[in-house]
Amino acid sequence: MANIASYQQTLKNGTTTVEQTVKDFLARIDANSHLNAYLEVYGDEALARAKEVDEKIASGNAGKLAGVVVGVKDNICYEGHKVFGSSKILEGFESLYSSTAIKKLLAEDAIIIGRLNCDEFAMGSSNENSAYGNVLNPIDNSRVPGGSSGGSAVAVAANLCHVSLGSETGGSVRQPASFCGIVGVKPTYGRVSRHGLLAFASSFDQIGPFANNIEDAALLLEVIAGNDEFDSTASSKPVEDYQPRAIERKKFAYLKECVETDALDPAIKASFHNTIEKLKAAGHTVEAVDFPVLDYLIPTYYVLTTAEASSNLSRYDGMRYGYRSPKATDLESTYKLSRSEGFGTEVKRRIMLGTFVLSAGYYDAYYGKAQKVRRLLKETSDKLFSDYDLLLSPTTPDVAFRFGENSDDPIKMYLEDIYTVLANLVGIPAMSIPAGEKDGLPFGIQIMADRFQEQLMFSGAKAIQDSCAK
Repeated sequence: MANIASYQQTLKNGTTTVEQTVKDFLARIDANSHLNAYLEVYGDEALARAKEVDEKIASGNAGKLAGVVVGVKDNICYEGHKVFGSSKILEGFESLYSSTAIKKLLAEDAIIIGRLNCDEFAMGSSNENSAYGNVLNPIDNSRVPGGSSGGSAVAVAANLCHVSLGSETGGSVRQPASFCGIVGVKPTYGRVSRHGLLAFASSFDQIGPFANNIEDAALLLEVIAGNDEFDSTASSKPVEDYQPRAIERKKFAYLKECVETDALDPAIKASFHNTIEKLKAAGHTVEAVDFPVLDYLIPTYYVLTTAEASSNLSRYDGMRYGYRSPKATDLESTYKLSRSEGFGTEVKRRIMLGTFVLSAGYYDAYYGKAQKVRRLLKETSDKLFSDYDLLLSPTTPDVAFRFGENSDDPIKMYLEDIYTVLANLVGIPAMSIPAGEKDGLPFGIQIMADRFQEQLMFSGAKAIQDSCAK
C-alpha cells in the first residue's frame, strides 16, 4: 500500500475489498506471531465490520478512514474489549466504555483489528517491561523495537495493519518510530482527548499515530483530534487539514547541545548534518541554537512523571477490579500483596520514586522545584519559536539496542529519552520520520513546532523528506 488514499481508490474501483484486506492482515499477523506485537486479535469482529464498510463504500457514504485497518495500544479503552495496560494487575479487565479516539476512528469507518503490546502502563523505552513478553524488532529480532508503544510501531513496520495508535508521555511514539523506521507523531498536549487512555502522567500523556508515511499520519491525527466534553484538558481549537503543503524559506533551528555531543552516534550525527545542508540548498535557513537547560530535561521529566504515576496508579489496589492476591488475608495484606505481585519492577520503581518526591519534607525540594524548571523550559522553548518556525534534533542518540543491553542500568535506559522529553515537558507537537540507516538499522530525525502548529510540522517534515530524496 503506497498510502491510505491509494488503497481507498482500489476499494472504490473494485480492485480489492475491505474484507479481503482484513483477511490478508489476519494471515500476516498469524505468520508473524513471534514478534509478539498483538496481545489479542479481533478476527471475527474485524471481518464482520469489513463487510459493513464494503457496503458503505458501495453506497457512497463511507467515512474518511473507510477500510483502514488500525491496531490500538493496550492502554486505550475499547468498550466490550479487554484492556490490560500490558500489566498483570489489570489481567482480565474489560472496558465499560470506548475512548474518544476509538469512537472517532469507528465513526469514520476504520476497522480495529486488535490490541497491541506495550511496556507496562506505558513505562519504558524498550518494550521489555510488558507482563506479556518482549515485542521483537521486525528488522532484527535480537533488538528492541523501542517503547513504550513497541507493539504499535512493530505492527505498522511489519505490515500487520495500515496504521496504529500509541501513546506518548516522554517519547513513547517517536522513539519506537525511529527504531522501526516509520513515522510517529506526538500532538500538542490537549490536541487529542485523553478520555479512555489509562493514565500514567496526566499532564504529559497524549495519544498519537504511527504510519508508514507523513500523509497517513496526518490523516489519522486529523480524525482523532479535537474538543471533547469528557476531557477538560482537550483544546477547543478547530482541527485543521493536516495534509502537508509546500513551504518556502522557513527558519529551522537545531539544538547545538543535542548534536555536538559524543553521546550521539557518529552515523546519526553525519546524517543530521547532511539533512541540514540539503535544507539550506532548498532555500531554508537552518541555524544552531543554544539550549543551556538541556541537562535538566531528564531529571525534571522523571521527577514529575513519577509523581503523577504514584497518584494515578494508586487506584489499582486489588479491591475493585483487576488482580487480587490469593495470599491476602485482610485489608492491609490485600493492598500490599496485590500491588507487589501485580505490578512489574519498573512500575514499582517509578511509583516508589514518585511517592518519595511527593512526601513531606521532599515535596518542595523535588516536585516543587521540578515544576519551576518545567516553567523555565516552556519559556525557553517559547523564545525559540518566536525566532524560528521549526526545531530539529535527532530522535534518538543511537539505533535500536539489543535486548538486555540497558536492563541493569535504569539511568542509561532513561537517557534513551534525552531528545524526546522536551516536547512532552512543554506540550509542543513533535514527530519522527525516517532519516537513514546504520548497519541496516533505521534511525529518525525529529521535527518540533510551536503549540497547535501541527500543519506546519507535517509540512516541514515533508520538506525534509523531499530535500533528502533529491
